[in-house]
Amino acid sequence: VQLQACGGGSVQAGGSLRLSCAASGRTFSTYAMAWFRQAPGKEREFVAAIEWTGRNTYYADSVKGRWTISRDNAKNTVYLQMNSLESEDTAIYYCAIDGSRPKGGAGVKESDYDYWGQGTLVTVSS
Repeated sequence: VQLQACGGGSVQAGGSLRLSCAASGRTFSTYAMAWFRQAPGKEREFVAAIEWTGRNTYYADSVKGRWTISRDNAKNTVYLQMNSLESEDTAIYYCAIDGSRPKGGAGVKESDYDYWGQGTLVTVSS
């Protein structure tokens, strides 16, 4: 299984980016997907998660109302639309997929996810 994340880059505060993460090697249409991030000098933290149906989503308070997680099960891909970016959003962003609990809920802990992407860097300048 491989998760390929892309879409990171450098943007000014107030701008937008869209991250995507495509999985290969296995179908994940019935598994939760999520995004985490790790800022310089900090631990990795939860950002957003989406259940397998796409109907239920969860967000960290810091990004709620600004960002949207979505998925395309036909493409085995999860997205993160990031609007109104702030300098505090500068981090490496990791996609993650739960490969153990089919049709389960979307967790907010790292331990809820089995597969991880390599990370994509987002830099927001003020």
